[in-house]
Amino acid sequence: MLDIKIELTNAPKQLPEKDNPLVFGTIFTDHMFIMDYTLGKGWHDARIIPYQPLSLEPSAMVFHYGQEMFEGLKAYKAKDGRILLFRPDMNAKRTTKTCRTLCMPEFPEDDFVQAIKELVAIDKKWIPTKEGTSLYIRPFIIATSPFLGVRPSHTYKFIVILSPVGPYYPEGLDPVKIWIEDEYVRAVKGGIGEAKAGGNYVASLRAQVKAHEEGFSQVLWLDGVHRKYIEEVGAMNIFFKINGVIVTPMLSGSILPGITRDSVIRLCKDWGYKVEERLISIDEIFTAQEEGLLEEVFGTGTAAVISPVGHLRWKDHDMQVMDGGIGELSQKLYDNLTGIQLGDAPDVHKWTVEVS
Repeated sequence: MLDIKIELTNAPKQLPEKDNPLVFGTIFTDHMFIMDYTLGKGWHDARIIPYQPLSLEPSAMVFHYGQEMFEGLKAYKAKDGRILLFRPDMNAKRTTKTCRTLCMPEFPEDDFVQAIKELVAIDKKWIPTKEGTSLYIRPFIIATSPFLGVRPSHTYKFIVILSPVGPYYPEGLDPVKIWIEDEYVRAVKGGIGEAKAGGNYVASLRAQVKAHEEGFSQVLWLDGVHRKYIEEVGAMNIFFKINGVIVTPMLSGSILPGITRDSVIRLCKDWGYKVEERLISIDEIFTAQEEGLLEEVFGTGTAAVISPVGHLRWKDHDMQVMDGGIGELSQKLYDNLTGIQLGDAPDVHKWTVEVS
């Protein structure tokens, strides 16, 4: 168990006005968690301090060789006053996997959860309660050795910051428009596509800009080899309801193993749906839409939870999903997942963790 030193701020920030919309990822709380790693010593000096800038050498390896990772989860305030986290153990396990992929020191999973719980408890007044809001939690690890050379760093920092947020997409649960990218490539099997690393996201920006210029919210990626098999959306995993069957791309080494993705699969199976994790070609989706069998499309992720898709663009093909509205399953998944996260719905899988 971590022995965390705590230094509380002497100048607390003003909380956001309750009636003002929270723009995702723009406001940060009073405190942050930091812990250092030194080769031969391991992780040490766990502390919670006032939120502040970092001081790093210009030669810090994170700036030059991209050795960094991050996670994302949320804290919610239930109606009875409890503060709940949603499956933080899964974020801890994914952190371990990402660190192995990127040759970074693994952070103990129990310590990961403890650090988050203690930080959230200190800044609990920042948890918003308006519908659709939450406290976003961003843990990350960066390489800090002052060295110009391609090798794993000898020192690192594990940091957690908090941000009160509204919906990830300004349109909320309204169906979004998705651009299907067939020119640029985000990741390939054997690379770091399944890691939660910044390099995967910067690789998506060029196509994302193109999609935004065309009026689309996100990019849906095809595989980097055949350019025909669907992988994931820029910030989400993707699901299709085709003639009553729930289909999602299988985890192949280039797709992020989403925690919301896993939760959706388990809920759908609980409700009696047939769920298939497999290769899905864009041609199959196009044919299903042409034949009227493409009943729903939705993205899943920590930030958006469930994001219905009402419209797809592939090359010159514009594909509307049914009537373009929110599907029955998408709405049911959103209601159940947010209900569990807020403590309003039965948590039969024991996914929530209470912050003491």
